Amino acid sequence: MDDQHIAAAMDIAIETPSWGYANSGTRFGVFPQPGVPRTVYEKLADAAQVHAHTGIAPAVALHIPWDTVADYAALVADAATLGVRVGAINPNLFQKQEYKFGSLAHPDAAVRDQAIAQCMDCIGIAQQTHSSVISLWLADGTNYAGQDDLRGRQRRLHASLAQITAALPTGMRLLLEYKPFEPAFHATDLPDWGTAYWHAARLGDQVQVLVDLGHHLPGTNVAQVVALLLEAGKLGGFHFNDRHYADDDLIVGSVDPWGLFLVMHELVQASRDPQTAAQTHAIAYTIDQSHNIEAKIPAMIRSVLNVQEAYAKALCVDTDALAQQQAAGDVLGANDILTDAFRTDVRPALARLRAARDLPPDPLAAFRTGGYTERAAAERVGGKAASWG
Repeated sequence: MDDQHIAAAMDIAIETPSWGYANSGTRFGVFPQPGVPRTVYEKLADAAQVHAHTGIAPAVALHIPWDTVADYAALVADAATLGVRVGAINPNLFQKQEYKFGSLAHPDAAVRDQAIAQCMDCIGIAQQTHSSVISLWLADGTNYAGQDDLRGRQRRLHASLAQITAALPTGMRLLLEYKPFEPAFHATDLPDWGTAYWHAARLGDQVQVLVDLGHHLPGTNVAQVVALLLEAGKLGGFHFNDRHYADDDLIVGSVDPWGLFLVMHELVQASRDPQTAAQTHAIAYTIDQSHNIEAKIPAMIRSVLNVQEAYAKALCVDTDALAQQQAAGDVLGANDILTDAFRTDVRPALARLRAARDLPPDPLAAFRTGGYTERAAAERVGGKAASWG
C-alpha cells in the first residue's frame, strides 16, 4: 500500500464536542477528574490539544446554554489563537423544567414558543461564531399510551421546525438527530432516520439528517441507512460514538470497528460517485461522547484516530475489483475485498503522513508525555468545573 493511497485521510475534519471535556458520569452520579475545564475557554484549550496532536480536529461543537458567553467575538478570537474554530451549535431543549413533556412538540404553545426562541438564539450565536450548522436533538416523546396525541405531536413538531428553518440564513443548515428511545419510552417524536428524513424532506434543502452511530436499535444496518440518506441527498452529518446495547457514550470504534469501517466505505464510495460526490464535502463529522471513567483528552484523541483509521481503511478498498465481483455475483470474492481492506494496518502509513506534516507520528503517546494534563490540573484550581447537567 502506497502512503499516498490513503493521504485523503489526513484531510478529513472531525469536530470534537465541548461537553466531552467536562466532568460526566452515569444517571446516578458524575465522576470528577482533576484539571477539567471550568469555562468554555478552557474547553477550547483542551480541544486545541487534540487538534495539535492529530491535525484533523480543527473545530469545537458548542452546547447552548452550557457554553454561553457574553462576547462571542472574543470567543472566536480566542479559538483562533489556539488554532481551532467554533463548529456546530447544539441547542439544549431537554433540561429546563418547562420541557418535562417536550419542547418543540409540547402540547402547550407557550412552551413551544420558548423552545423555538431558544433555537433562534442559537442561530444568532452561529452567525456570531461563523458556524454553518445547527445540530438539534430532542428529548420529546411520551412514556405512556394515551399520554398525548401522536399525530398531533408530529404536526406540532413540524410547525415548530418550519419556523426555525425559515429563520436560517443562507448557507446555514439544520441537522435533525434521531434516537429510538430515552428519555421517552412509549413513543419518541424523532425515533429513527425515516421520521427525521420525512421532516427534512418537507422542510427543504437547508434541513438534513444527522446520524448518531449509537442511536439505533440492535441489528440496524447503519451503513445502509447512510447509503439511503446519501442517495436521497439528505445526509447532513454524524455524531460518532459506540455502544453495546442502547447508550452511546463509548469511544467510536471500540465495540464495532467493522460497522464503523462499513460506514466509511459508503462515504468513500459516495465521494467517488458523480451523483453523490458534491454532498460528501459538506458532511459534518463530530465526536459525541462523554468520557466518564477514562481521561478526557486522551479518549478524544483515540476517538479521532479511530475515525481516521477507519476512513483510511475504506480508502484501501479496490473499488474496481469490488464492482467486478459484484457484477459477477461472486459473493465471497466481493466480501473478501472489503475484509482485506478492513484488515489492513494503516497505522504505519498514517504515522509517516503525520511526520511529513510535522505532526507527532503517535499523537496519543506525544500527548501523554507532553505534560499538559499535569499543568492543567495544577492551574485549574478553584472555581466550578464544567459538568454534565
